[in-house]
This record gives sequence, structure tokens and C-alpha cells, in this order.
Amino acid sequence: MRKDRTFAQMREITFEINVNLHAEGSCLVKFGNTQVLCTASIDEKTPPWLKNSNKGWVTAEYGMLPRSTNTRIDREAARGKQSGRTQEIQRLIGRSLRSITNLYNLGERQIKIDCDVLQADGGTRTAAISGGFVALYLAVEKLRSSYNIDKPIIKEFIGAISAGIINNQPNLDLNYEEDSIAQVDANFVICESGKISEIQVTGEEYFFSDDQFNQIFSLAKDAISKIINKQKEVLGHS
Repeated sequence: MRKDRTFAQMREITFEINVNLHAEGSCLVKFGNTQVLCTASIDEKTPPWLKNSNKGWVTAEYGMLPRSTNTRIDREAARGKQSGRTQEIQRLIGRSLRSITNLYNLGERQIKIDCDVLQADGGTRTAAISGGFVALYLAVEKLRSSYNIDKPIIKEFIGAISAGIINNQPNLDLNYEEDSIAQVDANFVICESGKISEIQVTGEEYFFSDDQFNQIFSLAKDAISKIINKQKEVLGHS
């Protein structure tokens, strides 16, 4: 049983914008004790395979600082390769943010989203998506202003949250301790319209029912609506 919040409550979530002097868009996002620095950088070149396509691209990179966790982890650059987990998470972030971007209106340029975990306590990928969107939005607005682009590039807002089942009880926004003992672990990426970008759900040596899934799905939808409201508030978007 949680001591500091109910099973249906998120941790405190905040977005702090323009925290990086150099990036076209930046955001420090906090989901409780999880903190992720997200930056968006505009590159006037697309990947080679998109050349002359009149289409842009949004991609993401993800990494964890050595002391973002309870014990120090080596930098992946020092090991010479990224882990499978890192590759999976950054592909998820990229897919999620491309889903709400009009790549043709973006033009033949690329926006790179870098998500660096400063402190990890569960939900780093969902925090990275939610904060990465804020950084992307800021970069796109700067781009539209600089080039007088009238066409919309961002199609709609998007957010993400984790949920799970612990001791047969649905729980929203799992911290690390909760995630490590969850019978079911899920991540939801949902747009403002209610359309689903992605759902990842796994039973950890446990089967779950339709009713149990619907319970955590309902919690996630309500939470993401609140996350999007926080994004809009910090971005001054009515």
C-alpha cells in the first residue's frame, strides 16, 4: 500500500522550459524523483534516405548519467555500444513524437530529441516522451517563427505515463521500487484527442484479464489528460 499517494494518483509532475542555453527547445521534466533533461536540436539536413522527399524527420536519443541510479553505471560510450534497453527506449520516444508531427510541413530538415536521465526512480521513458514533446514544441515554434511557416507542424499534444498491477491492485505512475515488484507493467502513450500512439504491457510471470487492463488503461488516460494540461500551461497554450 502506498504511503504518500493513492493507487490512482500520479507523482508530482513538473515541466521547466528553456533550461538549456543552446538548444532550440529544452525542458527539464520531473516525475517525482525521476528527472530527465530533454533538448530539441534542428538540423537542416534530413537522413540520406529522405533526400528530395519533401519530408522531414524527428528522431530521439536516450541515455542515463552514471549516477542517475542507486549505484553508479558505466557510460555506454565507454562500453562502446548501446544496450538493447537504450535502443528500444529511444526508438519508442522517436516513434511517439513522429506520430504527432506533420513531417511534410516540417520540410526537409530533422529535429533531434536528446533525453538524458539525470535521476532515475521509475518511468524514465514516459517522462522522456512527455518532456521531449515540450522541447519539440518549443523548437518547432522557433522554426516556424524564423522561416515564417504558416502550416501547422505539431498535429496535437501527446503525453505518456506508466501503470501496473501490484498485489492484484492497479497502480498509476510506478516508481522504481513499485516497478520492480509489479505483476503487470505497462506504458501508455496517448494523444490529446484520445488516440493511442503506443501501449507496452507485460505480465511478469502473471496473466492479466481484460478488466485489469481496462482499469490501468482508464487510469492512464485520465493521467495523460492532466499531463497535457500541465504541458499547455507551461507552454502558454490555451
